[in-house]
Amino acid sequence: MRVLVRDGVTGLTSRAVTAEADVAKGVLHRHFADFDAFLTELVLDRIAGIEAQAAALRDLAGTGGVADNLTRALMTLFEPVMVAIVVLVIARDELRARLRMAGTARFPLVGEGAAMIAGYLRAERDQGRIAPDADVDTLAPTLIGAAHLLFTERNDSPPEPAAVRNVVTTVLASATRAL
Repeated sequence: MRVLVRDGVTGLTSRAVTAEADVAKGVLHRHFADFDAFLTELVLDRIAGIEAQAAALRDLAGTGGVADNLTRALMTLFEPVMVAIVVLVIARDELRARLRMAGTARFPLVGEGAAMIAGYLRAERDQGRIAPDADVDTLAPTLIGAAHLLFTERNDSPPEPAAVRNVVTTVLASATRAL
């Protein structure tokens, strides 16, 4: 992950990873069939983290402010490693193919993030804090897409939480009165 964030997709090689870990290159290939198998496991591990985050977020339904809960979730979801891994998935066809065979969302990580947000919005709708007719399956990817743009347009640092919260409140304006 350090190599990916520091050197980008083009700098992420098996040699760079083993050098960063200070191990012989053969160590990586003893545990994984090839570099894409290693990367697949890396992404699947991140997806498992999103699934854990989704459960914790759903547990927040009915507590705190909806916009505050979503802002924190998006700030956590789009931390620098996640953004770099999304770029990696986009750049590597073989990695995407393996992830699809593993049953990931069509757009790995981003799709799981949208499912996380949709699950939370459904739970809030069940609590009566989101309008009963709110289309959470449209709102969730809208929030993910808008937040993703905020995070990827900055090269030096993530956006301020206030900017993310503004996106959340704007997207959800028609779905709830008090965020």
